[in-house]
Amino acid sequence: MKLEGKVALVTGAGRRLGRAMAQALAGRGMTLGIHYHASADGARELEADIRRQGGRAVSFQADLADPGAARSLPARVVSEFGRLDVLVNSAAIMHRLGFAETTPEEWDTVHALNLRSVFFCTQGAAPALRAAKGKVVNLADLAGLEPWPGFAAHSISKAGVVMLTKVLALTLAPEVTVNAIAPGAVLVPEDYPGEERQRLAKSTPLRRLGDPSDVVAALLYLLEGGDFVTGEILVVDGGRLIK
Repeated sequence: MKLEGKVALVTGAGRRLGRAMAQALAGRGMTLGIHYHASADGARELEADIRRQGGRAVSFQADLADPGAARSLPARVVSEFGRLDVLVNSAAIMHRLGFAETTPEEWDTVHALNLRSVFFCTQGAAPALRAAKGKVVNLADLAGLEPWPGFAAHSISKAGVVMLTKVLALTLAPEVTVNAIAPGAVLVPEDYPGEERQRLAKSTPLRRLGDPSDVVAALLYLLEGGDFVTGEILVVDGGRLIK
């Protein structure tokens, strides 16, 4: 897919990986729908930065834990820009919750955003994506491919994203490709102590932590070069999964 002149919606684009991916797509000449929930400052800063560089971007606020808001968000982007070519489902939360301490409310909070919103946002985007012969990229996680007991609900929700990616790939073919990226330690939580970061780096086969640019490179491959790839989970983890 040639990205220049196309329209992308990136959820959770106000911070962290979502912001890095949105910025990279704008750098490729895409018009950006920048979704945010609580990260208004980051989203507006990104929007202003894209416009200063001569690009087009509009911020869209929505609580994607509300399935109606998730399903209607793509239509708002289409109404603004007239089309939608790429959907990046990046919005997520990561709570350290083991099996014993997870409450029903916490379970629902994690799954509503991490899994259910991906389903309904893609459902809302499907007509426009089919018309454009577009692409969907979901953000899974290494935790969706191996069990993380300390992040039980998160791990299970991301395993759901892995299967949802495959289901959507079959459902939306042949017009739309659907793939996922499963990052490892590319952007660890801000509160991780230095010794924990060092431990992660030493226990990774490539002996370093990743960087948002590693995930951006995977995204650009799936969008620009992966026209014959669908239903795949591209793991970006420095080799941790095979260790």
